[in-house]
Amino acid sequence: MYVERLFAAAAPGGSLIEHDRIKVVAGAGIEGDRYFGHQDEPGQNITLIEAEEIESFLHDLGRPVDLSVTRRNVVTRGVRLNELVGREFLVGDVLLRGVELCEPCAGLGESLASPLFPAARVVKGFVHRAGLRADVLSGGVIARGTAIRSAHARDADVLG
Repeated sequence: MYVERLFAAAAPGGSLIEHDRIKVVAGAGIEGDRYFGHQDEPGQNITLIEAEEIESFLHDLGRPVDLSVTRRNVVTRGVRLNELVGREFLVGDVLLRGVELCEPCAGLGESLASPLFPAARVVKGFVHRAGLRADVLSGGVIARGTAIRSAHARDADVLG
């Protein structure tokens, strides 16, 4: 259960840049990211998605694996993110709280659409698989390879 990849974009719709490490600030998100400091929506500080879900979906589409296609900030491996809605968890020493599922939008559908998979079918196929929106409760640095674990012993079983 760890961080496989990290991404941020300086502007909405701007180029997604991969990072080896990111600095996050409590209540504000990722420094340098397009949503840093925004409070327009719940869980806007940081988004996470499972590498396994991206790989499976792209395999179904017959497309090569590209872990940046969903434009989520943190790509995880070995973590069931849907189980973290309403729960606090640690990414290294950074405390996050899962707020809600990050459901697919029309933009994601359009970016992955093909003649065999129109945008609406892409969106439908990614429902409940497109990640997690989270709030940053304590700041710090998140790096590739960082372990993800429960913040509370009673929740340890939901991460695996």
